[in-house]
Amino acid sequence: MDKLWDVDWSPPDQADARVVLSGRLTLDSITELDNALTGRRPAGFGLAIDLKGVTGIDTAGAWAVNGLVQRWNEAGVPAQLEGAAPDVERLVGALIVRPLRVVRRARGNPIIDRLERIGRAVTAQAKNVASFVGFLGEVLVVLAQTLIGRRRLRGHAVIHQAEAIGVSALGIVGLLLFLVGLVVAQQGAVQLRQFGADIFTVNLIGRATTRELGILLTAIMVAGRSGSAFAAQIGSMKLNQEIDALRTIGLDPIEVLVIPRVIAASLMMLGLAFYGIVCALIAGGLFVWAELDMPPGAYLLRLQEVIPLSDFVIGMVKAPVFGFIIALMGCFHGFNVTGNAESVGNSTTQAVVESIFVVIVFDALFAFFFSFLGYN
Repeated sequence: MDKLWDVDWSPPDQADARVVLSGRLTLDSITELDNALTGRRPAGFGLAIDLKGVTGIDTAGAWAVNGLVQRWNEAGVPAQLEGAAPDVERLVGALIVRPLRVVRRARGNPIIDRLERIGRAVTAQAKNVASFVGFLGEVLVVLAQTLIGRRRLRGHAVIHQAEAIGVSALGIVGLLLFLVGLVVAQQGAVQLRQFGADIFTVNLIGRATTRELGILLTAIMVAGRSGSAFAAQIGSMKLNQEIDALRTIGLDPIEVLVIPRVIAASLMMLGLAFYGIVCALIAGGLFVWAELDMPPGAYLLRLQEVIPLSDFVIGMVKAPVFGFIIALMGCFHGFNVTGNAESVGNSTTQAVVESIFVVIVFDALFAFFFSFLGYN
């Protein structure tokens, strides 16, 4: 059976190569056609592909012609089509794949690039701080108006948030502080035993948990548990345009969403901190009873002697402040949610991290402040 196509290459001694294609360039003979087109290596100053005699072509034939064009172009020998019917030229042209241009960014000065990134980060943080200060001022104004009766206090919302923040957290906070009390007692006893000062283990347990650890660890637990919940809840409401709906019907989102959470977190932190301190002291008492043979009655009397009233008061002063900070940070990042669900996750993470950071900073400031006042 005679083949339905023909490939005629020009003599190799010519400066410009030329190939004449004729007949039907179809899938039926694509293998032989491709071998005929690739049988000659690129040479000369150019290649002319004469398609005047092509009577039929399909996608396979167009790919074969396109491959010929690409091979010669990549070798630095320009190839062009001649005499093709409009339909043939359109099909071959549609399949031509042009090489991608890779644009490489010129490498700049690494020191300048680093300074530029630092500058962007500082600018972003400055904007974040300015936004937070504005949010804080708005919350304080609404809170003051609520406390003096100029705005409505939503008691049911406060009770609901108090249950979520405080009552639901009793188990995890109690367990955490109980274990911390055991660890502090055990490590303190091991170290003090070297100096024959086992009795001072009670001093370590009492003062460390009452003034610092009990309050701080409770705040960290509430930040991870409730601060993240505030950011996620308010962020989801913003994505669903529920906050815009509140404004549309004449309700202030700060009054409806933020104030109940701030009040509930401040009050519940006070109760949770006291509860956590008691759990830590109970754990310490059990340890010294088992290891140091100190009965519970003697342990309680010793606690009364070594824990000044100022330590308890300082702890109870810090607790509502920490609760206020945690609720404020969670709500602030919830209102900052934009775009999509990924933003909710990012804002939730930022709320937890920044809440813990700010709580620790304020704890250090309280320590220096009360030390300056003489309450060491």
